[in-house]
Amino acid sequence: MKTEMTPNRVKGFLDVKGRKIVNGNGEEILLTGWGLGNWLLCEGYMWLSKGSENFDRPRRIEAVIEAFAGREFAQSFWEKFRSTYITEEDIRYLAELGYNSVRVPLNSRLFLSEEAEELQFLEEGFRMVDNCIAWCKKYGLYVFLDLHGAPGGQTGANIDDSKDDMPRLFMEQKYFDRGIALWEEIARRYKDEWIVGGYDLLNEPIRPKRFATDTDVDDLLVRLEEFYEKAIEAVRKIDKRHLFTLEGHHWASDASIFHKKYDEKMVIHFHRYGCLPDISCYQEFMDISQKLDCPLWLGETGENVTEWFTAMYPLAAELSIGYNLWPFKKMEAANSPCSIKKPLDWELLIDYANGKEHPGYGKAREILEEYLENIKFANCERRPEVTKAAFRQPGCVIRGTDFDQFPGKGISCSGIFPEENSYGYRRGMGMEIKNRFPDYKQAFGFDCGWKRLVLVLGGQEFACYSLFDVEQGSKMRIHLFVDEDAKAVVWAGEKILGKFTLTAGRDRQETGPMSLPEGERVVIRIEVICGKIEVEEILTESSF
Repeated sequence: MKTEMTPNRVKGFLDVKGRKIVNGNGEEILLTGWGLGNWLLCEGYMWLSKGSENFDRPRRIEAVIEAFAGREFAQSFWEKFRSTYITEEDIRYLAELGYNSVRVPLNSRLFLSEEAEELQFLEEGFRMVDNCIAWCKKYGLYVFLDLHGAPGGQTGANIDDSKDDMPRLFMEQKYFDRGIALWEEIARRYKDEWIVGGYDLLNEPIRPKRFATDTDVDDLLVRLEEFYEKAIEAVRKIDKRHLFTLEGHHWASDASIFHKKYDEKMVIHFHRYGCLPDISCYQEFMDISQKLDCPLWLGETGENVTEWFTAMYPLAAELSIGYNLWPFKKMEAANSPCSIKKPLDWELLIDYANGKEHPGYGKAREILEEYLENIKFANCERRPEVTKAAFRQPGCVIRGTDFDQFPGKGISCSGIFPEENSYGYRRGMGMEIKNRFPDYKQAFGFDCGWKRLVLVLGGQEFACYSLFDVEQGSKMRIHLFVDEDAKAVVWAGEKILGKFTLTAGRDRQETGPMSLPEGERVVIRIEVICGKIEVEEILTESSF
């Protein structure tokens, strides 16, 4: 792990210094962490809702739970849910894994009454945020407060808890004003909290047009800029110290609004899902960062296979871009650090949400009581392999195509292949990329298909792969295909880990296990002396 990523960099108010985020001592810090999704703003897919529109956002989930189990039970359910889903134990675990920050999505309905004509702030939401801040201060993680569901909705989709998939924050003045007022109240309460890293003013504002009959709301971009300007002006009258992280429209992937600096303590915040995990997915925002002299933050990303994490996030760190993955905890998760066990007969709830028969109040409450037990940290399945993937530590799997980007040709790779690959991946590196699995089928929504690709190495070609925090007893193996009889050598620094004479064949081959040397950063080098191989993946194993 790079020094800038370590938890001991959590010291004092965050600030910006050119394109870097720095701590209270003026030291650069690269933010690493997870979003606490589904806690204060629920999303149906984290409940395995099978895409149900009746169970896709907080207000609809709440309505289903009330009808399913009764009003009195539902009220008690949500109190227990919010006091259990994220606790001190969850925060402690994140710190133990080595992260230095969390992003807390807020639903304005928990902080500001939606029904009252006059402004009426609600202590329930603030009390939970207060607890989280205290835990994070105890264990050393910066807290980023993320307005994920603004008054009226800022996105126009399920993720902002909007009533009708329209971003009414920008369409009706009463919601606009309430959004500003909420940020003023947040600033009043937390202006002196150094462990609060910054204010994420709006999550993923202004969705794109998603289908032919969807309403195009891009004409509201001028109102988005106005909201940022007025919110920053209002907050700065109260709080001069905290950072602002600002997101563009279309799922925080469009950079159009970043034609100027909105504040001297501004961080350009962008999201990436389902993209090819190479430098191309960062380049547009890197260019804007340089132009505006502002830091970058990959403030939401993830929901992919862990090999994608191993390609995506170490590269971000090399580019001095911090990141925050999504989400920390969800049901039956293979790509989150914490996985909730699905309750028995869970489908009865989801089927009911989709219009099927009610199972009876006794059964309904039994299902939800089990869910409340299962969300407790002690009852969740921990998945440390997810963190090993994100930090590229032993226990991760590195795709052959995901060799080191830096220092570049001649050092991190041979870079002598004369042609450019046609797959749009690792372009400009002078390395041959091949589609080994042309019949590969997309496995899930964010699957970019890059696992069909392999790295081809011929005679005198090599590729290097960095592995971090390698402890004694760690090992590695290589999965490869041999196109022509070949001889290859695997190095770690100056040490030869293995020499291989390989016979051509159609089937996948595997090297024997090789012991890795200890080190904070061990660079593995695969070198072909003669012949030709295709490197599919490097499988690493930790010592425990």
